Amino acid sequence: MNTLFNKTFIGQSILNTITNKRYQSRTKYFAITNLVIAAILTGCGGSSSDSSSADSGTPDNSLPINTCEASSGLTLVTTSSDLSFNVEQTYTAGQSATILASVVNTDSAGLTYQWQQTSGPALSLVSENSPVLSFIIPESGEYSFSVNVSGNQTDLTESVSITANASINQLNINSDHQVVEGNGVSLRVARINDLIVDEIEWCYFSNQAVELDLTNPERPLFTAPNVNSDSVIGLKATGQFAGETLSDEVFVLVTNESTISSPYFDQPVARTYSYKDSSKYAANASNCVYSNQLNQTCNIADLPLVGQVANSENVQSVMDRVVVSHDWMGENFETFLTQADPNSDFIKLLQSVTAVVISYDVRPSFYWVATGAIYLDPEYLWFTPEQRDTINEAPDYRSDFGNDLQFIMPWRYVKNNDYAYSRIDRAVRQTRSLADITPNLASLLYHELAHANDFFPRSIHNTLTGPTLIDDFYRRTDDNALVSDQLKNIDPLTSSEMYGLAGVSFQGETANSTQKAYLPNDVTSFFLTDHANDFYAYSSTREDAAMLFEESFMSHRYQIQRDVAVTDPTELIVDWGQRGRIASPDLLDRAAFVIDQIMPEEDGKTLLNNLPEPINMTAGEDWYDNIGISPSSQSLSKVSSLNTTDNTTERRPVQIGREHRDMPIPQR
Repeated sequence: MNTLFNKTFIGQSILNTITNKRYQSRTKYFAITNLVIAAILTGCGGSSSDSSSADSGTPDNSLPINTCEASSGLTLVTTSSDLSFNVEQTYTAGQSATILASVVNTDSAGLTYQWQQTSGPALSLVSENSPVLSFIIPESGEYSFSVNVSGNQTDLTESVSITANASINQLNINSDHQVVEGNGVSLRVARINDLIVDEIEWCYFSNQAVELDLTNPERPLFTAPNVNSDSVIGLKATGQFAGETLSDEVFVLVTNESTISSPYFDQPVARTYSYKDSSKYAANASNCVYSNQLNQTCNIADLPLVGQVANSENVQSVMDRVVVSHDWMGENFETFLTQADPNSDFIKLLQSVTAVVISYDVRPSFYWVATGAIYLDPEYLWFTPEQRDTINEAPDYRSDFGNDLQFIMPWRYVKNNDYAYSRIDRAVRQTRSLADITPNLASLLYHELAHANDFFPRSIHNTLTGPTLIDDFYRRTDDNALVSDQLKNIDPLTSSEMYGLAGVSFQGETANSTQKAYLPNDVTSFFLTDHANDFYAYSSTREDAAMLFEESFMSHRYQIQRDVAVTDPTELIVDWGQRGRIASPDLLDRAAFVIDQIMPEEDGKTLLNNLPEPINMTAGEDWYDNIGISPSSQSLSKVSSLNTTDNTTERRPVQIGREHRDMPIPQR
């Protein structure tokens, strides 16, 4: 055995902080070099003060940290083949742990990893397809693993064993990662008995210099440096708890990748792969929808919409198009489609996408017509804390939008006078059930898939001529044939004031003096003279259609209603508010048209007429006190096991707009 950090994990220093990165994170996710047109035409981009909203970029206030005075590092374990392991020098029950697999003189790019546990107390493995096996040790004892590494004329299988000691009092950092160079990384120091560790300090002990954003020392952020070969970054956290000085180490494998050549994905994206490797689209799905080497959009012949293939209206046909960074993401998505879609709404709506991408660095979710795929933030899908540990949690800087305005328009989904969805702070390690994730995931899918079906509804699939979806998109927009185009022609939103304010709140435009002077009662008057169901409808005609469809089906399928209000930004005193606005007679024709075009199996007007009548909030009371406005003869029922407090008084962070991203349209 040789200590790892005396060997060859050497790379370049950390990337310089990007100038004006905060602005860039607002306006660009995957910038399209020389292909961006002025108008942002598709996708979603909102803001929220809820911690669930996030952005893949890192903040612009990262600073260098010191070299550790002492560290244990990793130890190299060789085998009879070219496959070797790097293991921690000590493993302890109750702690995060890692084992790294590598092939001698070979980077991991192009290789496939498949780990299995072969002995010991059962573990929850969530990175079994990564060169970095990360797990939490439940108890002391012996653990053994095997890994197969294949690809690039390589096919090796070896085993490794570790011994875990009894639990001791120390810090725990969740968790070890593999990340591509230039991608964002987040780590988190676990709380001890739900209590915060004090005076947390960080240092590094690898050959990589590291800059961390320590705005929240419990959750440091950094950008993985450029490297010449796969390289390990070792970090150590030290803190004070109950009079003791405690510490833990964490390891991040930064992988060397091919030079970015894509004008579509011109910022580093995570390694992804087809969830179903037996799918005939296994190669094209990932290469066509989430790759730094995508140089031109793929032809329909190479990756058609799901619904363009015969007999595709089923779960397996959809799962053949799922691309993931971790297997658990595909597993949980398949569970949702199989067990929580009794009316096959999502199977029908998914006919209008080419693929579904679920990756740890997709934050927030979006649909992109350039690829025809939807991109899902896995925050909506995790069941276990170990799964959540794999998700990057860099914050969303769009929450600053609209700070100069004297109003906000919050929204929430409610059922039985209670929040319809659970919320777990990142510091709390708790499991979720399928019922827990369904409300948020369903609303997300209804919204994003409304975009896909706005552009390419099932009724026109056999008329698409290509050669790419972008070609068909432009033919349809030239004819004003999109569902949202037709909605605008039939019954457009007309408030110039609301359109202007939406530009400030959702696109980051600068508020003018007139907009800064608007009070909540002014905004109420603007909003109520129009026929929108939500403020976010004014961010674009595409969002107008998607918001109508989303709210309609959340109420129809789940009896979950949407609250929307106009309040001041600090005390949240309601000037006007309403529950179930989608059922207002003023919105009937608009919403029914969208439903009929996107989901023709339903009659739009019949669906809407069967929804509960809108209920007005009590003006002058605050947003939270207005949650109990629906008549009920029963005590409030909790939506899930996670709701352990009386949510009528719970002051959750408010949500504004939609927690999704605008994506630009490539030029012709």
